[in-house]
Amino acid sequence: MALVNGESIKSELEMFDVPCQDDSVLDKMVEQCICNRIQADEMVLEWVAYSTTKNGLKLTLDTLEQFEHEVLNKRNKSKQILRKEETHNRTRDIHTLQDLIKAEEEEENLLDAYSTPAKGSQKRALTTPENPHSKRSAALLASPGLLLSPASFSPSATPSQKYSQRGGKGEVVVTFGAVQGTRWAGRKAPGAGVQLELLEGPEDSLRCSYKYMFQRLRDVRNVLTEKIEELGDGLRSHFTIEEFSPVSLPAQDSITVLGQVCCDSNGKLNAHSVLLEAGPEQGGQQVPVDLSELKEYSLFPGQVSRRKRLVLAGTIYLVLCPFLYTLHTHWSCHAIAEPMNILVACGPYTPSDSLTFDPLLDLINVIVRDRPDVCLLLGPFVDSKHEQIEKAQVTETFEAIFSRCIESIVDGTKSVGCRLVFVPSQRDIHHHFIYPQPPFTLPNLSKDQAQRVTLVPDPCTLLIDGVTFGLTSTDILFHMGAEEISCGTGSDRFSRILKHMLTQRSYYPLYPPVEEVNMDYEKFQSFGQMPLTPDVLIIPSELRYFVKDVVGCVCVNPGRLTKGQVGGTYGRLLIQRSAASDDGRRGCPCLAAQVVKI
Repeated sequence: MALVNGESIKSELEMFDVPCQDDSVLDKMVEQCICNRIQADEMVLEWVAYSTTKNGLKLTLDTLEQFEHEVLNKRNKSKQILRKEETHNRTRDIHTLQDLIKAEEEEENLLDAYSTPAKGSQKRALTTPENPHSKRSAALLASPGLLLSPASFSPSATPSQKYSQRGGKGEVVVTFGAVQGTRWAGRKAPGAGVQLELLEGPEDSLRCSYKYMFQRLRDVRNVLTEKIEELGDGLRSHFTIEEFSPVSLPAQDSITVLGQVCCDSNGKLNAHSVLLEAGPEQGGQQVPVDLSELKEYSLFPGQVSRRKRLVLAGTIYLVLCPFLYTLHTHWSCHAIAEPMNILVACGPYTPSDSLTFDPLLDLINVIVRDRPDVCLLLGPFVDSKHEQIEKAQVTETFEAIFSRCIESIVDGTKSVGCRLVFVPSQRDIHHHFIYPQPPFTLPNLSKDQAQRVTLVPDPCTLLIDGVTFGLTSTDILFHMGAEEISCGTGSDRFSRILKHMLTQRSYYPLYPPVEEVNMDYEKFQSFGQMPLTPDVLIIPSELRYFVKDVVGCVCVNPGRLTKGQVGGTYGRLLIQRSAASDDGRRGCPCLAAQVVKI
């Protein structure tokens, strides 16, 4: 399917002498073409036929809405019914064809067994190791034709039946805050005037070369040591500790030591394998830790902790990083006059049994309907774990699939005008498999498209109209959940892990990382830390979706847009920065949040 744009629509309209000078009308028609998967010429033919039956109806936004309701929606319903019938018939016909060919080949083999091949016979073998079917089989059993739509890139792509037959569309599965009577829509002009700023520093600094697999162990150790010392300084000032004691010196009295939790072997951490590794200032040694006297604890490898005695009898204390409004008082002077609606979605954007981007198109329809101010879209966009991607059953390069996917999102939401933020994933097969991950590059975006698009790294901290958002597409919840050990801390593991992240001031505090995370520690030191405690932390995971308030930070796991062969979930938030009270404190900027089934 050729790319549909305003110019192609306009040229088709001119062929039928249909005047149109309003760019918003053209944008609406482009949006309808993308959402309904039709070409520009087909769209104009449908409109001309419709307007003729309505006594020459003029082309306006209102009449386009009427046209979509009366023509396009009914057209889609009939196509869905027809597609189901064709899929059933195609499956039956192919099986019948296979039976016929098998019977014919068996007959030929039987005749060959009772006959002597003529001299110079040109009969060829029916099969080869590379191609087990005969040429006749290959010709007759060729894969179904490529679906000519921007939602399919595989020669054998057919829509996922389980996804199309899913139930609970639009069902709200999680709520947070005052959701009663909430209007889930953006401002009158979505995206207009939204201030969006990346807090980590110059964005281009992550585009330079990495030293992964060329890192010296000494440099890695220096990064970890600096992290211990940085958190130790915060603990020292908060608890007025004069100094931390060396871990290697014996002591009869209670002492306070500082170090990093690690395991005494290559296995999983447990209550009997905990070591405390001190920094150079505290002796730099590893000392076994006895947890038997602690009534409650929660530990994971890489955790930096302050401890009293190595036979622990006290609580492990940690300190939060400050919020933005406590650092910069000018952000708390004025409240936002109108709430801001933010949509959050995380890939994969295709079902696992098909490369059709139907879930993504459904998400675009949600964006057009709800008109959010900002859309936070996290990868993977071209999932390396997809079966057809792993087997290379695609007709285009991975980069081309990604580019067309992004163009569909940008063009499909043009009439809304919302800001689009794209976050890469370790599972994006066309992108760099390194952590922290540099932002995407989209050189083919036009100037108008680029004004609405923001490309950020994974992880990152964003400032959106004075509200800070922490974003990461790496499944740290799943990784830390497999390594954390706890006792007497309750059953809410998600809240414990999230509190660890916030108090460790890191988007990936686990050390060593899991095998699939290729960590560059020099980049991680600059771009993997939390410069402050975010107001909202977006942390998608394979684990169950949730919205939680953890020590003043609203943490959202929107789930994934698809879960296997069926639909998944996305999140939406209503944000309003409130004015500070007399004591300098500020209320939660997240008025309401929901997780919704796609």
